[in-house]
Amino acid sequence: MIDTRRLRTLRAVADHRTVTAAAAALHLTPSAVSQQLAALEHEVGHRLLERDARGVRLTAVGRILLGHANEVLAQLERAGADIAAYTTGTAGEVQVASFATAIGLVVAPAVGLLREKEPGLRVRVLDAEGDQSLTMVLDGAVDVAVAVEYRGAPGADDRRLSRIPLYAEPFDVVLPRDHRLTRPAGTARTGPANTGPADTGTADAALPGETITVADLAGETWIGPYPGNPCHDVIALACEHAGFTPAFAHSSDDFRAVVALASAGAGVAMVPRLALRGADLSGVVIRPVEGPQRRVFAAVRRGAERHPLLVPLLDALRHTATALS
Repeated sequence: MIDTRRLRTLRAVADHRTVTAAAAALHLTPSAVSQQLAALEHEVGHRLLERDARGVRLTAVGRILLGHANEVLAQLERAGADIAAYTTGTAGEVQVASFATAIGLVVAPAVGLLREKEPGLRVRVLDAEGDQSLTMVLDGAVDVAVAVEYRGAPGADDRRLSRIPLYAEPFDVVLPRDHRLTRPAGTARTGPANTGPADTGTADAALPGETITVADLAGETWIGPYPGNPCHDVIALACEHAGFTPAFAHSSDDFRAVVALASAGAGVAMVPRLALRGADLSGVVIRPVEGPQRRVFAAVRRGAERHPLLVPLLDALRHTATALS
């Protein structure tokens, strides 16, 4: 018999690549993790891990067992969901990890809906970037992640997670007002008119002929999120496809700070359109740009999407995302 707790440990080590990081995620000591892995190797009769320059990696047998572990753990999530549906209904607490913009746009409105429709359901919200929130779900630290599609993110076919698409938004380019890509002097709109169509917070975003390409920004000084932020990855990948590497001179994960730096003439930036809501755009010009998008989805551990506490929350997130669109 294979102990399912040891399968969780194996998956944590595969996800985090070191015993120390896996132990921290599982709230165990590194010694306890090593003991569980040794016991699992004894149970299956094969070596499951080997060390490399980056930490540890799975052997061929380890990868085979991990595939089965994902299926077993997903089935256990389904069992827990079915038992909860039979015994408890929708009374309890759910924890959601989400990045800040999505908290304001979809998570908080969903919490408001649930306060009226499911008063027994308590939602606890944690601010976390998309790459962090997915790891938190896989480690069992939270129940739901609201995350962003990025290079390296678990795909839609990942057997560890179930994903629910929420919304997609384009990026806009934020330019200092005297930038070469802005309209000729005296023609740019200023003040309240700078809010753009449908009050999205963008400036001149829907004017015909004003769309620019990522390639137009080659050679510029850039302002953007730190590496590791999914938006940084989206921007870097878009620039790679356009044939250049962006030179980030200034870094901030707060898009209001990014806009302020652009307003001061420190460089150019690409910002998700909805993140511009509420920012002071008086010192910049906004241009739509072809290509990059921020795709936002909710994710739960595979099998948990049927849990009676998660079903109304996921429905509320879909509803608020639809209204946003």
